Amino acid sequence: MAQKGRKGGGGGRRRPEGRPGRNERVVVGVHPVRELLRAERPVRRILVDRDRTQSETLEDLLARAVEAAVEVQEVARTEIDDRAQGLVHQGVLAVAPPFPYVDLSHLANRAEEAGEALFVIALDHVTDPHNVGSIARTAEAAGAHGMVLPDRRAAAITPTVEKAAAGALAHLPVVRTAGFSSALRTLKQDSGAWVVGLDAAAEEEISACPLLEEPIVLVVGSEGSGLVRTSQLHCDMLVRLPMRGQVGSLNASVAAAIALYEVRARRDTPSRR
Repeated sequence: MAQKGRKGGGGGRRRPEGRPGRNERVVVGVHPVRELLRAERPVRRILVDRDRTQSETLEDLLARAVEAAVEVQEVARTEIDDRAQGLVHQGVLAVAPPFPYVDLSHLANRAEEAGEALFVIALDHVTDPHNVGSIARTAEAAGAHGMVLPDRRAAAITPTVEKAAAGALAHLPVVRTAGFSSALRTLKQDSGAWVVGLDAAAEEEISACPLLEEPIVLVVGSEGSGLVRTSQLHCDMLVRLPMRGQVGSLNASVAAAIALYEVRARRDTPSRR
């Protein structure tokens, strides 16, 4: 357990040990916390349920914490419950700096360093944090170079999003921008990207899209209204997913996953059409 610091001369109330401050965030769950350490992201301290059953994954997490010189505090489970904001934490919680958003140039640089055509997913006012986390998890698995989010009327990266992403956000760069349309325009002009939007009313199915092997920004609309009009105007092509059943639409995260892996499959087998 960490040594308590001495009270300052002002006599003010001291923040309880382990509780995140204003310029900190919590990340909960064994896998999200371990991925922070694997990605060498900054972590200020880790709280572990002192009565938690040991596992290979937890042992690996603790070994990585020691290697990174991150303080580990063994505490009562109720203390972690109090800080986890109702999320399932598996007896592990990290306190870290605020989420490190990046700028658009970072995504282009990442693609260039990998020697790959740019592959970005942009979420057009997706508000459900579970969907944002799930999409981030699939995007990272599919090899996307990053994700773009608007900063209004959309979910930001929160503890719920990081939990749903299961550690993917330790590896997937995220841009959060006040000008979503401007971001699409910048990616087109500066990175030579084509913008392809998912739209249930589009004439072409995604399998017929000739742009998936090119630098691409895949735009996914919100859960209720899909792509807003301004986003549609920035798209070079609108595509839809094949729907053969009676249900008219898919959950945003499911639709994004299908589209992301269509791009991945096309790039892995360029002649596939």
